[in-house]
Amino acid sequence: MKTATALKPGEETEIVVNIGGVKQVLFGDVLNRYPDTRLAELVDCSLKSSEEISSLCDDYDPDTGEFYFDRDPEAFKCITELYLYGEIHMKRGICPICFMKEMEFWKIDSDFLDDCCKCHLKEVEDELAEIAEKVKTILVDRDGDPSAGGWQRFQMCLWRLMEKPESSLPARTIAIVSFIFILVSSVVMCIGTIPDLQVEDSEGNLTENPTLEVIETVCIGWFTIEYILRLISSPNKMKFVLAFMNIVDFMAIMPFFVVLILTSLGTGVMELANVQQAVQALRIMRIARIFKLARHSAGLQTLTSALKSSFKELGLLLMYMGVGVFLFSALGYTMEQSHPETLFTSIPQSFWWAVITMTTVGYGDVYPKTTLGRCNAALSFLCGVIAIALPIHPIINNFVLFYNKQQVLETAAQHEIELMALRSGELEAAPGAQTHACIAGVWDNHASSEQQVLKRRSESIIGVSTGRGCL
Repeated sequence: MKTATALKPGEETEIVVNIGGVKQVLFGDVLNRYPDTRLAELVDCSLKSSEEISSLCDDYDPDTGEFYFDRDPEAFKCITELYLYGEIHMKRGICPICFMKEMEFWKIDSDFLDDCCKCHLKEVEDELAEIAEKVKTILVDRDGDPSAGGWQRFQMCLWRLMEKPESSLPARTIAIVSFIFILVSSVVMCIGTIPDLQVEDSEGNLTENPTLEVIETVCIGWFTIEYILRLISSPNKMKFVLAFMNIVDFMAIMPFFVVLILTSLGTGVMELANVQQAVQALRIMRIARIFKLARHSAGLQTLTSALKSSFKELGLLLMYMGVGVFLFSALGYTMEQSHPETLFTSIPQSFWWAVITMTTVGYGDVYPKTTLGRCNAALSFLCGVIAIALPIHPIINNFVLFYNKQQVLETAAQHEIELMALRSGELEAAPGAQTHACIAGVWDNHASSEQQVLKRRSESIIGVSTGRGCL
């Protein structure tokens, strides 16, 4: 290596580095732009001892002045961008977590990372946190908390039985029975409105069939017992009560007991018009129980999450439709005023025609009768098709991305569990090893150990399986 003392006037300092078998020549004046980095410290190595040089690199050849580093050459190409352009971009396919370790090795602050790469890094960190949470949940479902007392162990066992169908055969059986009760209750609610299956009371009014009422009562009894057991076994009661699906469960059983209470108060109360309307509204609320199916369907849960992440696209759809409805209803009202038998009596009344036309429903109850009105209807139809089709593709993409992400996270969590099981087996086979040492270690300090273990295991899974990187 040409040192500063051996240089000729005007000659630049050259630093020869070998990164994973790839040799590169760097210049000292370029590296000195960031003097606190590891590469900048190599410039003045002629003034340092061999021990100091060894602390900077993996190996050093004094004859050729070549520094050896056992690092990733592809990641090093990104590192050198700092000295040339003042910022660093990660290439596609490089795991962000591994790249942050590379930056830490070369003593480069993360602030030099470009904003787009920081966003990608944040996404991966969030995914790692989700994997850690999934691993913790799986460990709890499988082995429970070793430090829990008798009641807590019973509570956790009951929680797994009611909430985790994959944890055991009895839990899976309960989930199947609950699913059947939901279907039976929904079917009974529907067929109970068929007049041929209803019976007349003493006043000649049609009421529900007694047999169907018995089936309905049995289903409500099951839903009530299920809800109470899940509430008792819930680790966080407030979070349980405020959860959306649990609110749906409560709304599915609440109307039955309200009607039962009103009925027990006597016929005088039930004859009040307001009370009858309230009872009818409560009976209609029974349709909420169909949403209980989402608890047992991963597809419905994925669809719900995809719709949540597509609020922007759905908002654009509503905006397009709102503008179109207002525009074409006003045009339709104006163009149809010349016809003596016009069906467009006002612009607000024309909103209904514009909605069913733009959504391609076309009931035919309101339709234009003039030539200009029909041209306006054709234009509104075409604009409605375009407005509906535009946001569909992003929504589908969000669904596919979320579904693939869930699959990747599930795979990463299962792989980590398998790896922990192998390590646990190795510890048991070793002399003096304690049973379940790996699992106990996670419980002792899960906040740090999970993250360390999961990073090693999930870096390649997330980085490769998602195929994402900074452009």
